[in-house]
Amino acid sequence: MVTSWPKNFPGLGTAAERIAEYITTASGGRLTVKVYAAGELVPAFGAFDAVQQGAAEAFHSAAYYYGGKHPGFHFFTTAPYGLYAAEQYAWWTFGEGEKLQDELYAGFGVKAFPAVNTCAQACGWFAKEINSPDDLKGLKFRTAGLNAEIFRQLGCNVVQLPGGDIFQALQSGTVDAADWVGPWNDLAFGLHRVAKNYYTPGIGEPSATIEMGIGRKHWDALPDDLKAIVRQASAACYQDGVAEFITRNSAALNTLINEHGVKVAPFPDSVYSALGQAAESSMNDLRNNGDDLLKRIWASYYGFRNNAMAWGQHAEQPYLNVRAAGPKFSV
Repeated sequence: MVTSWPKNFPGLGTAAERIAEYITTASGGRLTVKVYAAGELVPAFGAFDAVQQGAAEAFHSAAYYYGGKHPGFHFFTTAPYGLYAAEQYAWWTFGEGEKLQDELYAGFGVKAFPAVNTCAQACGWFAKEINSPDDLKGLKFRTAGLNAEIFRQLGCNVVQLPGGDIFQALQSGTVDAADWVGPWNDLAFGLHRVAKNYYTPGIGEPSATIEMGIGRKHWDALPDDLKAIVRQASAACYQDGVAEFITRNSAALNTLINEHGVKVAPFPDSVYSALGQAAESSMNDLRNNGDDLLKRIWASYYGFRNNAMAWGQHAEQPYLNVRAAGPKFSV
């Protein structure tokens, strides 16, 4: 299994090792998974291609890295103003997500499963403060996925880089700003050492699914019990990943603020307003210019989102507001 992550990188590289261990152990060694980090066999952005071309049997990566193959890939990682981690898995499992993904990936000879989710991501690290949409114009910004087109519309020069290259790019001035994941992963890369303005929340990655993909011919050759093990190992790793990112991000955020003097803040309202307008424009263009399959993925994803929001506005969202205003329970 080739991956898009540095070896043993927290949360992503370790998640690849975790699913390999779960599958190998649960199958009693009948199905073993050997993990290769980014660059060991293929480049970080070459994992999907390696499986598609038969150079590897499986990958651990993010679908939106391969959005150039078909824009529908993006939705199986994340989409602007989209689903958070629990909703994303609900859409894939109990909505139409898996069926639509199977239809899309069939043309590439791949079967994939959600295998971890980073939860809501920060917008990223900025060398200078952002006080208005004008401050984004001309900014060299490392980002990925559909988020890239939104920031292009606001005048950013978008740069796409593997995670392992972000620190050097910020340090050298190749980019002025960069998003990666969240406090845990960003702290591990030392991004706080080269930028002190940390803006969150982002709007482009309300969650980010990392998937395990298997060459379809290898998947089809597995007996049903081993298929069940792979499916359940993926589900367990998704749940483990959400739990771990919540835990580690909380601790890392405290470290960034209290030990490294990082300024953590939301963008001004004017910036979020501009982002919303750009997102609506770019996402509608994406749908209108897409093929039938993209239109169906788009409608299914945002339709599920709208239904989930209708309940969430009466459940999680008001509860979080009430909790924030409630007793602090200092410990």
